[in-house]
Amino acid sequence: MTAPVNLYDNVYADFASDAERAVRREAYGEDLGQSSWLTVEEWLGFADQLGAGPGAEVLEVGSGSGGPAVYLAAARGCRVTGVDLNEHGVRNARALAESKGVAQRTRFEAVDASRPLPFADGSFDAVISNDAMCHIANRAAVLRDWHRLLKPGGRALFTDAMVVTGPVSHEELAVRSSIGFYLFVPPDANEAMLCEAGFTVLAVQDVTGNAAEVASRWHAARARHRAALVAREGEANFEGLQRFLRCVHALSVERRLSRFAYLAEKSA
Repeated sequence: MTAPVNLYDNVYADFASDAERAVRREAYGEDLGQSSWLTVEEWLGFADQLGAGPGAEVLEVGSGSGGPAVYLAAARGCRVTGVDLNEHGVRNARALAESKGVAQRTRFEAVDASRPLPFADGSFDAVISNDAMCHIANRAAVLRDWHRLLKPGGRALFTDAMVVTGPVSHEELAVRSSIGFYLFVPPDANEAMLCEAGFTVLAVQDVTGNAAEVASRWHAARARHRAALVAREGEANFEGLQRFLRCVHALSVERRLSRFAYLAEKSA
């Protein structure tokens, strides 16, 4: 049995440490405060597909450290509401927004995104969720709630790195899901759930390459900063995360587990 590995508490609680900053720079090229497979280019591309420009009201589901939301508010002039279950991430997000001068255009709440969100119908122009939907079990109900939250003509975009596109062993599934709950889905499942929720699917993009590349760079960066990371998170957790990243890279490169971005629209 694969032992559980703690990723999110470690990277959010120690967000500003020299080691975590260095790892993010080396893994992603530009540090947004990510803990996923997201790069700056991909994030801004997603925002453009959503029309998340000046004045737009954007909801980010699974906002993590708050880094991507803060960056988006600064880069595109939109207002961003972020929700995340991890209180370390929410606390960090609020402090980061203050330090970057965008606190007036961002808000962050500790909310369980698997339940109906505490916002009024038609509150948002766009909903975005990067590499978080895979942690949500009742996805069909969640997508119906997103539909409720969007204004007519509003768009939603989420990525899912857990689409099974080849043979995966039970050992690989255990390592891949060692950092928390994951829902693995077959091809076409997300498209079907979006349609059932009332959306029109506009595009499905294969973004598996980012997962493969980031996982490899993240693994190498952590190895270079091993001493500092082991001192904080412990030897067992360090090795567990390295094993997790090797698994992500292998499954992604071999396209046995794929990552897709789904863009959908609520009818006007």
